[in-house]
Amino acid sequence: MTDPASNILASFSSATAELAAAAAPSVVSVHSRRSRATGFVWKTGLVVTADETLADEGEIAIRLADGTTRPATIAGRDHTTDVALLRTDTTGLTPAKLAGTAPALGALALAVAAERGTPAIGLGVVSLAAGKWRSLRGGDIDARLELDVRLPYSHQGALALDTSGSVFGMAVHGPRRVLVIPSATIERVAARLESHGRIARGYLGLGLQPVKLDDGIGAMVMSVDKAGPSATAGLRQGDVIVRWNNEELSGVRGLLRALGPDSVGTVVDVAVRRGGEPASFKVTIGERPNA
Repeated sequence: MTDPASNILASFSSATAELAAAAAPSVVSVHSRRSRATGFVWKTGLVVTADETLADEGEIAIRLADGTTRPATIAGRDHTTDVALLRTDTTGLTPAKLAGTAPALGALALAVAAERGTPAIGLGVVSLAAGKWRSLRGGDIDARLELDVRLPYSHQGALALDTSGSVFGMAVHGPRRVLVIPSATIERVAARLESHGRIARGYLGLGLQPVKLDDGIGAMVMSVDKAGPSATAGLRQGDVIVRWNNEELSGVRGLLRALGPDSVGTVVDVAVRRGGEPASFKVTIGERPNA
């Protein structure tokens, strides 16, 4: 008599093998100076990988399962979301189909990577599933997803699959845990990188420090970029920003969150206190320099 448990295990094993085989034609190894990572085909001629794994200089190549390599160039990269886009020949490879939904907490997940071109797989669970968050570098991430899975350094950039085979993101290293950059974030950032080469960030040209006021919270100007938009508008060191577009300031973090890609070029009303007296300025938000 056949043990029912063995049938379940055999079915589960076959299912994971099928998922890995289906995803394998989309993943490649990404080789840059003294660095190895994984990437996946996003569109024909374009590969997404983990930005943090890319060397800042030197040649880049992708390596396929048959051992051949193809040269690649950087189409764009965004440090804040850990998404980088490469241009390369993707003949014979299959673009990954990114899904808009993420698996639930506790769901099984697969990380499909490439090790020197050869497909590799890791099995784990979704250990945290939460809403939108902001990375330490200021990037807007559409969902907070963590995986309890072993992810070698060279497997960063792996496809994260649910048990139906849907790609819900890209697995990368976070602080003491494996994070997933969600598909929605990848689609948004990669599209911008394809068309513009970078993600623009708003820039005030100010160094700010939160201060408590009798009637709320302010942001004291500690330094001013003399060539920045705030200096052009007339703000000075020592000014305390109290309102932003006629709304009370919720803190420095709230102000910085307003400096997203869509803010560049917009004009904002900034109300300050200068020497205890009110003053107001119109600041045209600039684009943050690469440095």
